[in-house]
Amino acid sequence: MYLSKGCKCEEAVLLCLCFFCYFLFATALITDPTEVDALRTIKGSLIDTNGNLSNWDRGDPCTSNWTGVMCLDTTHLLNMNLSGTLAPEIGRLSYLEVLDFMWNDITGSIPKEIGFINPLKLLLLNGNQLTGELPEELGFLPFLIRFQIDQNNITGPIPLSFAKLNTTVHFLLDNNKLTGELPSELSEMPSLKILQLDNNNFGGNSIPHSYANMSKLIKLDLSFNQFNESIPTNKLSDNITTIDLSNNDLIGTIPSYFSRLPRLQKLSIANNSLNGSVPSTIWQDRILNGSEMLHLDMQRNQFTSISGSTNLPPNVTLWLEGNPMCSNNNTLAQFCGSESDSSINGNFSVSCPTQACPPPYEYTVDCFCAAPLVVNYRLKSPGFSDFRTYMNAFQSMMSRGLKIHIIQFHINKFEWEEGPRLGMNLKLFPMYVDDNSSHVFNTSEVLRLRNLFLDFDLPTNDLFGPFELLDFILLDPYRDVTVTSPSSGISKGALAGIVLGAIAFVVTFSATILVLRLRLRDTPSKRTKASRVSIKIEGIRSFYYEEMQAATNNFSVSARIGQGGYGRVFKGVLPDGTVVAIKRAQEGSLQGEKEFLTEIELLSRLHHRNLVSLIGYCDEEGEQFIQKNLLLFP
Repeated sequence: MYLSKGCKCEEAVLLCLCFFCYFLFATALITDPTEVDALRTIKGSLIDTNGNLSNWDRGDPCTSNWTGVMCLDTTHLLNMNLSGTLAPEIGRLSYLEVLDFMWNDITGSIPKEIGFINPLKLLLLNGNQLTGELPEELGFLPFLIRFQIDQNNITGPIPLSFAKLNTTVHFLLDNNKLTGELPSELSEMPSLKILQLDNNNFGGNSIPHSYANMSKLIKLDLSFNQFNESIPTNKLSDNITTIDLSNNDLIGTIPSYFSRLPRLQKLSIANNSLNGSVPSTIWQDRILNGSEMLHLDMQRNQFTSISGSTNLPPNVTLWLEGNPMCSNNNTLAQFCGSESDSSINGNFSVSCPTQACPPPYEYTVDCFCAAPLVVNYRLKSPGFSDFRTYMNAFQSMMSRGLKIHIIQFHINKFEWEEGPRLGMNLKLFPMYVDDNSSHVFNTSEVLRLRNLFLDFDLPTNDLFGPFELLDFILLDPYRDVTVTSPSSGISKGALAGIVLGAIAFVVTFSATILVLRLRLRDTPSKRTKASRVSIKIEGIRSFYYEEMQAATNNFSVSARIGQGGYGRVFKGVLPDGTVVAIKRAQEGSLQGEKEFLTEIELLSRLHHRNLVSLIGYCDEEGEQFIQKNLLLFP
């Protein structure tokens, strides 16, 4: 490589880096036209009664904030009263990671083309009216974590290709019309923890013998099907906490391995034709910790006795109503009542002054008027029958996952539903500190909380099991909050083309760039925490650190639009309304003042129609920022 004699090597490489990075940065301003066309075709196949997708005809999906389209490779169209069908063109969204059409009224079949979206991690189509068989192409998804197509009208068998879903943890196909035997090949899914297939029309053997090889399996729900043989004797995973085989036509006796499941918390085999004795070793051989419970529902079978001791530990519950032993033996009366706890529901209110808050504000536990975010939420397979015992643990788990104080998390009501499922109405309130506290969440916090629910990025455990989001309701004063996530600024389809076009350039300079970047990182910074330097360049402004904080809402997650080796990029709005991209150097990428200002001077000289223009910089408080025009960004 040859450099002009009057140019330092570091400056030349920085110039090359800047041209390359800015070239990528500039080309990322427009979403791949193929994906835009696909989105418009998808809209055309849907019936949008409420006009939620009316902005899908305006401009670029990212710059125009199309409803539900999030330029972080996510599509959320939860509960928007959509009908119509899913167009095959959905497969053209080749960089999509989250596909969410939950709780609409979409009909037709599932497009096989979804199976070609390689990066897909969450497939969320539950709560629609989808029909037809499951495409075997859905088994081609190499990174799928959550497979959620429950509560539709899907028919036919489970394709054998689904055994290739190596990363799938939650496999939820309940409440459909699936038929046939369960494929033994599903045991080859190495990451599977939740297998929820209840309320279908599966028949034959209930659990293939190979399912004993599912070492990570935690919950197995095959209730409300048509299994009519005996329960296989192969021992299931030691990790399993919930087994629900109720409401089938199972025959034979209780397998002995049920007594050797160390983490079992709920076993339901009610409403079958099982016979023989109930082995007391199921509870006698168990060592239960603290609040851990063991619920055994064996109602309405043909059991004639209990073999062994009938003395139950205090945290074990047993229901035997509807078995012959209950009509012949008065000593078992304590077990022969029906399970009534499952019908216990709850409504809660806060006791505060009689003068009500003006709607939509409500009293928090501190009797502070605040506007809540309302979440309809449901536990799909909880390992308990009386939620009241576990409410504090649930509140603690959820508030930690949401990164809010536990007093901000309120269970407004809960109700047991068919399944059984535990439906809840949750309310999240702004934090009360003193009388000057805000009565509402700011926009970035609304988006952060909403996305945690939408992306299923919340904790759970064996006891509470898998959950589903039914709705995230934005009442006043949040009704006008734009619910699309900020763009990453990168349409990866367009970026790939640029990378191919520039790869020769990168390879040519890669060795030199590596050496010189390492040298620059080793250059000690001359700045102190409070240092502030300036440089006189026409049209380039020097900003204060506080201005950067204000422009980005204190560098909130919702303002983040990208990240690279140098640091993170945020969308910011200056006091005069100018929208800018703010590149914030991360620790380890900070340069000395001289090197940093040299870079600013170089960038100020770059002018090209494909490059965004430099607006300013900040070198203060131990931080380095570069501000660029974001005219074409969202």
